[in-house]
Amino acid sequence: MTTHPYRDPDRPVDERVEDLLSRMTLEEKAGQLFHTMLAMGPGGTLAEKGGFLRYDTTELIAGRHLTHFNLIGQGGARDMAQWANRVQELAAGTRLGIPVTLSTDPRHAFTDNPGASFLAGDFSAWPEPLGLAAIGDPALVERFADTVRREYLAVGFRVALHPQIDLATEPRWSRQSGTFGSSAEVAEELVRAYVRGLQGPELGPGSVAAMVKHFPGGGAQKDGEDPHFPYGKEQVYPGGMREYHLAPFVAAVEAGCSQMMPYYGQPVGTDWEEVGFGFNKDVLTGLLRERLGFDGIICTDWGLLTDAEILGEPAEARAWGVEHLTVAERAAKALDAGTDQFGGEQCPEVIVELVRSGRIAEERIDASVRRLLREKFVLGLFENRYVDPDRAEETVGTAEFTALGEAAQRRSLTVLADRGVLPVTGRPRLYVQGVSEGVAAEYGEVVADPAEADLAVLRLRTPYEQRPGAFESFFHAGSLAFPEEELKEILRLLDAVPTLVCVNLERPAVLPEIAERAAALLADFGASDAAVLDVAFGRAKAEGRLPFELPRSMEAVAAGLPDVPNDTEDPVFPYGHGLGAPTA
Repeated sequence: MTTHPYRDPDRPVDERVEDLLSRMTLEEKAGQLFHTMLAMGPGGTLAEKGGFLRYDTTELIAGRHLTHFNLIGQGGARDMAQWANRVQELAAGTRLGIPVTLSTDPRHAFTDNPGASFLAGDFSAWPEPLGLAAIGDPALVERFADTVRREYLAVGFRVALHPQIDLATEPRWSRQSGTFGSSAEVAEELVRAYVRGLQGPELGPGSVAAMVKHFPGGGAQKDGEDPHFPYGKEQVYPGGMREYHLAPFVAAVEAGCSQMMPYYGQPVGTDWEEVGFGFNKDVLTGLLRERLGFDGIICTDWGLLTDAEILGEPAEARAWGVEHLTVAERAAKALDAGTDQFGGEQCPEVIVELVRSGRIAEERIDASVRRLLREKFVLGLFENRYVDPDRAEETVGTAEFTALGEAAQRRSLTVLADRGVLPVTGRPRLYVQGVSEGVAAEYGEVVADPAEADLAVLRLRTPYEQRPGAFESFFHAGSLAFPEEELKEILRLLDAVPTLVCVNLERPAVLPEIAERAAALLADFGASDAAVLDVAFGRAKAEGRLPFELPRSMEAVAAGLPDVPNDTEDPVFPYGHGLGAPTA
């Protein structure tokens, strides 16, 4: 039996790409231009349509010729591996047998948002990227990314829809926990380490490809609103800091990142066209391709072309600046801009019609398909598309990886204030809120009444304004100040008993009164109760430094410029603040 050249691993990759491309129908080529969601059925079975899914798995792969998918939802390591194998088996049975490339949003921390990140589950649990920035150790970030790589490979993920290297310059923005904070210099250094950890010295069979986001920097959002939603589509640079936001992406390209995701935002008041970055030729071709020399895959953020239903509610396409165009016209504009692939979409018939009508040349489609196929060959997917469920179960969440993550959680904790409380000694009577009583009982005697306590331990989260939509509610936006009644309750406790307060900073909380009256104040960026108490009792050392400043008031936040880092007046704690903590 004659083997087609594209199936021969001894031939050069470029030769294999050209051979496969020459055998593909226009419909098969069009399918490559889409990178959409898949869910997993019970026990690692293939999912039917429903929820986020317009089509079932078989229709997407065998009927619509898609071969790039991101898994939404959670599951055990064995189930994920078995699911990945079923997906690959389905793809292997198609006419050309092109393997599937599976991707995922982050799965190694504490944020649960179906549009951004998943709880760690079986995977090792680390602090959020903000916490890695608080530590500021590139060697640790590389070790983290290498751990992610090894756990992802075990279950079949070959593309990471991260790192997110936007800069946290607008304190209200909901996506800050996934960033390395407000410093471009820190983000530059850490993204280089992150890409090395995921991809290795160069992209190959042992790599997970890094899809860096959100080009050219999504942090400068007007009023801190997020462009997932129409009211947040404007990205502005009143402080003239556009190049500052771009700097981490320059570093990512230099580090060899394989893929780049432009954000939804629509630049306003610049010399760029005022259309979303996925449609923006000035940004994708002029800046990314020509100025920065990036020749990897450009994949749009999810849902730029078609209106959809998310969690049972209508969601308009994030076609900011081109809302008036048809779906086909949007796709054509994005391709003209330099886009290779459409995230979260599944309409290859639109591409077929664009080519057949003469609006887009087939050669333009071929240019993107070449990039997409080349990565599959380089990753070794044609030779090794399947994974071993036993090995997945052994690898994901191993004792080694778990210990590394737990140590990083402790290092990332940031001591903001200490009035002689730390380290806590002996076995005090503890009153706890937001802390597991079972965990606290390992450190002291837990009491039900603060009046009986020697020390209270209170864990808080950064405040936010609840938004009405089901999907929208996962994006914590708006005010950073504690509501008046909640603040009164907190201060009543702080006045009644010496209290150690730990605030989870997914955004920069406004907490001047708490800072003034807490016996000790810690910040966490994703840490277990045991991690917090280990630091409080001197069993572990907190090394964190604030990766952004903590503003004094919402008035100061509103007066700041969204593209300028750390520019609020008289912050309670400045960027880089952190006392460390004495150990026992």
